[in-house]
Amino acid sequence: MTPTAAERGQETRARLIAAAGHLIVEEGWGAVTTRKLAARAGVRPGLVHYHFGTVTDLLIEASLEALEREVGIVMGLLAQAPPGPLGVELAVTGMAQYSADPASTILTSEMMLAATRNERLRTGLAAVQGKWLQAVAQWLNEHGLTVEPDATALVLGALLDGLVLHRLVDPELAVPVDGPLRRLVGLPEATNRPATP
Repeated sequence: MTPTAAERGQETRARLIAAAGHLIVEEGWGAVTTRKLAARAGVRPGLVHYHFGTVTDLLIEASLEALEREVGIVMGLLAQAPPGPLGVELAVTGMAQYSADPASTILTSEMMLAATRNERLRTGLAAVQGKWLQAVAQWLNEHGLTVEPDATALVLGALLDGLVLHRLVDPELAVPVDGPLRRLVGLPEATNRPATP
């Protein structure tokens, strides 16, 4: 069956968003052009501006979508943790071991730098970060892990961001962080850690 015009439009948008993500990682935010986007996506250059007002609009959408996916991984980990102490143990262990792939880290770094100069991107980043902070603070509060769930969620987010960046610089970095992470969220030191699934 032949795709409809709407389906072709959605496919073109998806290809442009994917192309933008790849180009940001490979060349940097400021080096992405209409021609490069069109060539990577396999479409005519005019379609870039038909689907997105500007190249910047496309870069913002692609970046925020990628960030939503990365944040969704951690939020999914919390949502899937079984109830009770074992679930808390597994979630904290999973967070301690979390490491974004290098491409996602580079994309996020480029996006954060660009956000210093683009209010719309900064607002979008703040919205995604706010959802993450709210979900983590709620999870901490529901499990009675800290008397300051909002502040702890903020510090936990900064810690995970920092770990990902450090692992980008040195992929062999293998210092275990579950002890400090456990203390941060209010868990006692583990003597017998549960096996991770």
